[in-house]
Amino acid sequence: MESGSDRCKTCHPADNGRRVWLKGGMSACAIALLAGIGYGPDVAEAALTQAQRDALTPDQIIELMKKGNERFRSGKMKQQDFLAQKRASASGQYPAAIILSCIDSRAPAEIILDIGIGDAFNARVAGNVANPDMLGSMEFACAVAGAKVILVMGHTACGAIKGAIDNVQLGNLTGLLDSIKPAIEMTQYEGERTSKNAGFVDAVAQSNVRHTIDVIRGNSSILADLEKQEKIRIVGAMYNLKNGKVSFMS
Repeated sequence: MESGSDRCKTCHPADNGRRVWLKGGMSACAIALLAGIGYGPDVAEAALTQAQRDALTPDQIIELMKKGNERFRSGKMKQQDFLAQKRASASGQYPAAIILSCIDSRAPAEIILDIGIGDAFNARVAGNVANPDMLGSMEFACAVAGAKVILVMGHTACGAIKGAIDNVQLGNLTGLLDSIKPAIEMTQYEGERTSKNAGFVDAVAQSNVRHTIDVIRGNSSILADLEKQEKIRIVGAMYNLKNGKVSFMS
């Protein structure tokens, strides 16, 4: 019987010696670094090492996310060897990014960006809001663990956005939705400003991504300083539930 790694080599010979997360977006310098540390076929499909992660720039990491989403949309996703990634990351993790997204079951970040175990921290909360716990998690991810990108990802037809627009009152959810309401006020939109209008809901969702980024920068001096030093990038994106596209915001 073939091992998992042997099956991977048989099915994807072009991918031997390269991690899915790294393929297609690395500089010549980064590739040379990987060659210098002996990154070869025996660790194909394994989790990121510190040297591999550190060889990537924030812009390269964002580009790799974009390429991963393109693969997802085209139905040509990489065959992830999750068992190999699990084994490789058991003794340590070196994620390249932290993704703050909504809990919506239709928007799993790792799948729609075609990344694997050990590639990114995944923080999920309704409405992708940045409360103190989330900010602390991001500070750990970037200042301690070395992640280089914070991606705030909203999505279309978001129930949390609709709830904030409708001023829903429900236990602890009330306070969470209150944190989204500034995005409603900052949304410039001509037309029906109700939760029944899909266009308005999506416009508020986009405003909420920008508002969350403002909250991150305004409420975490640690992350703001890292961004000013160009050690990390904080970016936003919207995921379209219908066509599967992740649109990055400038």
